Amino acid sequence: MSEQLGLEFQTERQVWTVSGLAARLRQQVERDYFDIWLEGEISNLKQSAARHYYFALKDARAQLRAVMFASAARGLKTAPRDGMAVRVRCRISVYEERGDLQCLVEYLEPVGAGALQAAFEQLKQKLLAEGLFAKERKRPLPLLPRRVGLITSPRGAALQDMLRILRRRYPNLDVLLYPVQVQGASAPGEICAALEWFGRQRGTGVEVLILARGGGSLEDLQAFNQESVARAIAGSPLPVISAVGHETDYTIADFVADLRAATPSAAAELVVRPKQEWLEDWGELRRRMTQQLRYRLARLRHQLDRMTRFEPLRARLRQSAQRLDEAGFRLQRGAGRNVETRRRAVEQAAARVREHSPRRRLERLQQQLTLGQHECAVAYRLYLTRARRRLEGVANRLEERNPIAILNRGYALVYDSAGRLVATPSAVNAGDGIALQFAAGWLEAEVKQRMLEFALRKPKK
Repeated sequence: MSEQLGLEFQTERQVWTVSGLAARLRQQVERDYFDIWLEGEISNLKQSAARHYYFALKDARAQLRAVMFASAARGLKTAPRDGMAVRVRCRISVYEERGDLQCLVEYLEPVGAGALQAAFEQLKQKLLAEGLFAKERKRPLPLLPRRVGLITSPRGAALQDMLRILRRRYPNLDVLLYPVQVQGASAPGEICAALEWFGRQRGTGVEVLILARGGGSLEDLQAFNQESVARAIAGSPLPVISAVGHETDYTIADFVADLRAATPSAAAELVVRPKQEWLEDWGELRRRMTQQLRYRLARLRHQLDRMTRFEPLRARLRQSAQRLDEAGFRLQRGAGRNVETRRRAVEQAAARVREHSPRRRLERLQQQLTLGQHECAVAYRLYLTRARRRLEGVANRLEERNPIAILNRGYALVYDSAGRLVATPSAVNAGDGIALQFAAGWLEAEVKQRMLEFALRKPKK
């Protein structure tokens, strides 16, 4: 009986191949989820040479692979980027070669900045309001640093690129590496510790720092978008060059640093001039000094030849010639010191040129213009206030002299029959008709008697 049951079990078993099961799952999933809408945040965005987009849609608990082919991407109004929150119309499918569940995106629209991008913008606005991005606090780089400090991963390609460029441009330059993690939860703390260490160890001779890492997604660069790292850069006593990611990548560290380099390789080129340029400048200074010395020696010899014509002065001329030779030897020995002095003068002149650059002059003029506009506005408001007060005073005096206002106090205006204003009793005669204007109306009357003297009489009953 058991054998029979076992035989029946064997006949009912269905064995799938992996590719067959993947194809069956793809057909089933595409039939059930042919046209749906999804919302999520873009992560790990990549674009192929054929201009297809590959990325992951994620939320707080899960993520799903997604692909948007070039035929669908041509209709995009906004290019997708890491951290962007989007709403997509898609169909769910299975990539049979890997057995991965994925969505094939036909339409994509942004619905927000995404959690990482929103946090980036919020921190950016906060630090901007505090003045950490201000140009006034940016420090110039040393002209020829004795030693450069590197803060980066010891295993990254960025380190090798920088070292190769520094060796090529100035082989004698010393480099001090502080290895840190540039990605992950521990990266911000290690970067802050490195900046603080360089700030404390002033005896190392480091004059400028380069904070670097290669490119990556928005998530990969999060260590350089932390407030703690930004404040550590701002508090560093040494100038800091931020060289994070590619040319199109911007982090909070880029805005706070004294100088932003598009790439780590660009930072290595910015921090030091090629040694050959320094040698050419030194050679030019030496050539000019030699020419000046030869010219002065020729003039002195010419003067000496003229003096030797006088026999009584011959002995003194010999002594002068000897002193001249000794002076020439001293000048030759001091040529090196003069070149160094000239080099320092060139550096000081370069610093003064940077101090009086048109850009800084324009900034000072802009500040003066803003102050002048403010003073003009204050003066204009004061002038308007005074004019308004004068106008109110004149209006009050006019109101006091208004005849209508006098009528309100119980007085009346008298007009004769021709409509002329009667000023004295002699202007009318007994029996003339007159009109009396009161504040509340008019009254017609007849003159009964004209009295030329002022007296109060009671009206007759």
